[in-house]
Amino acid sequence: MNRPKLKTKSFSIRTLREWGILAIDLLTVTVCYMAAVVLSQASLPSQESVTLLQILQSAFICLPIVLVVFFLSFLAFRVFKVVWRYARGKDYLRIVGACVVATVLFALLDQVIGLIKIEGIVTKDPEAKFKQIIYPAYIMLGTFSTAFIILFRLLYEFVYARQRDKLETVKRKRTMIIGAGYTASVILEEISRQDSIYDPICMIDDDPDKLGRIINEIEIVGNTQDIAIIVQKYAIDVIIFAIPSLGGEVRQRILTDCNATKCQVKVLPYMSEMIDNVNITKQMRDINIGDLLGRQQITFDDVGVASYIYDKVVMVTGGGGSIGSELCRQIAKYKPRRIVIVDVYENCAYNIQQEMLRTYGKDYDLHVEIVSITDYDKMDELFKEFRPQIIFHAAAHKHVPLMETVPEEAVKNNIFGTYNVVLLADKHNVQKFIMISTDKAVNPTNVMGATKRCCEEIVQMMAQKGSKTEFAAVRFGNVLGSNGSVIPLFKQQIENGGPVTVTHPEIIRYFMTIPEAVSLVLQAGTFAHGGEIFVLDMGKQVKIVTLAENLIRLMGHKPYSDIDIVFTGLRPGEKLYEELLMDEEGLKKTDNEKIFIGHQVQIDIPTFTAELEKMRDICFTNDKRAVVEQLKVLVPTFKHDTAYLDKITQQAETFKEEKQSE
Repeated sequence: MNRPKLKTKSFSIRTLREWGILAIDLLTVTVCYMAAVVLSQASLPSQESVTLLQILQSAFICLPIVLVVFFLSFLAFRVFKVVWRYARGKDYLRIVGACVVATVLFALLDQVIGLIKIEGIVTKDPEAKFKQIIYPAYIMLGTFSTAFIILFRLLYEFVYARQRDKLETVKRKRTMIIGAGYTASVILEEISRQDSIYDPICMIDDDPDKLGRIINEIEIVGNTQDIAIIVQKYAIDVIIFAIPSLGGEVRQRILTDCNATKCQVKVLPYMSEMIDNVNITKQMRDINIGDLLGRQQITFDDVGVASYIYDKVVMVTGGGGSIGSELCRQIAKYKPRRIVIVDVYENCAYNIQQEMLRTYGKDYDLHVEIVSITDYDKMDELFKEFRPQIIFHAAAHKHVPLMETVPEEAVKNNIFGTYNVVLLADKHNVQKFIMISTDKAVNPTNVMGATKRCCEEIVQMMAQKGSKTEFAAVRFGNVLGSNGSVIPLFKQQIENGGPVTVTHPEIIRYFMTIPEAVSLVLQAGTFAHGGEIFVLDMGKQVKIVTLAENLIRLMGHKPYSDIDIVFTGLRPGEKLYEELLMDEEGLKKTDNEKIFIGHQVQIDIPTFTAELEKMRDICFTNDKRAVVEQLKVLVPTFKHDTAYLDKITQQAETFKEEKQSE
């Protein structure tokens, strides 16, 4: 019941303000018109006997026409609708256009009907006549009205800004901008034209020629080596990183130094990620752990991806997981005919289903199937029903320590689940099959990595058999924020007050973001012709302890002071570092400088197939040791420490003996 009243009140205030602006503009036009007539008449030598009063009286004859013409022009150009404290150049052009159009129309009317000719109208002598020279008056009318209306707008903006600054000085945050280029100048302009919480105090830039210079009244006071000193000197609350083109180690160093301060850090996305026609300040975001990886966001060719996904039926196994769900999000942008999500865990599958429906609507052709990839017959039914043309295979058990305790389950799901989907893809003439692999598949020391390497061999075997399906695998490192990664664990530990647990002070890993990983997978599909293992140039490996320290700072704490870090020792099957290539694999370039192809390893197909069938029989006996030994046969590079397996086997036997004695 209150809503109509509030709306009417708001409308009345807005209407009153707009009519007030229009009235002031017309008053300005009136003064400018009278001044134009007076100045044009006074400049004529033949009119020395004409008094000022006579000139004004004669000018009033045409004043109503002037006001009507300007009123209609202002309405047409909607100059009174602009919120002038946010005005930009094109808004001031509205005023110029309105005044020029109105002046021209008035001049045409005046010439046609001769209304401005003043011939002895108020003189005592009926024979005395004077004739107005009107062309200068037209020019002066247009010039004066344009100039003074714009001047009043600028004065209003200046007074408003001064009053706003006085009222909001306490609320606004003292801000330092890193970078003194075009982007920084746009940020300063946007901040000055908005009710912004940011109060720019100073700028810094590594160009020595810019030191001491001023942009939009803000001085460049130092370089990025002095971040901590400048923050303290100027009592900075917020740092804005305004160099979207900068990446790599320099970006990492600067953001790490910013993160070490107590300031809030805002970061602009990379230039390739910037959105046109959206204010730069609206695109700023908080610094995140991905900004501290030390390399630029990887971008890929969307055109190539669209060419093989558009109007195709796409199946994503493991579609509810962190990688699988992001695959669904990105695939949807390329307008496939249908997306089929296959997952055994209904909660995650439901979440991505609801997200997709919210984004694209209930009519979007999306199907969710709850099924295990280890069920060949059920998967076969799905292939018959949906006829997928593209398959992204992300379903797998990925947790390294857990798979050490149940190697038979890792084999059943990872190896034979993959084998099922691969065989069905070949049987149903799927066009492309892209498998998600891992750097842990290279010279594996754990069961999970060994199973993924075996899956790579299956993919290469199918390609070498001459399948019509284009099989390929994509190998990359750890994914920030994915299920089972260290970041969610670290965040939970920090929120609980610590300590943060790191297995070893020297352990290092490759890292990438989830969108990067998925973009790589999609891009690999454009290069896939059969049997390739695609590898991303992931830059340098990152120390896990450094990652933990940065995350602690990001969450507003000091490492080792507020939140402690403790080292727990390497977990079963864990290596100090990971590799992306095996010794026998070379590197072949692709059209994308960040993606390489490992040289295909020839598979002895009859022997490998026989050993696979032997593994199938072994793993269903649930004999952990036998499973691991057979894995070593299937994956010759698998080097496994059996100490942990011996330990859990002994524990199981002890438990069994205790139960029997009871």
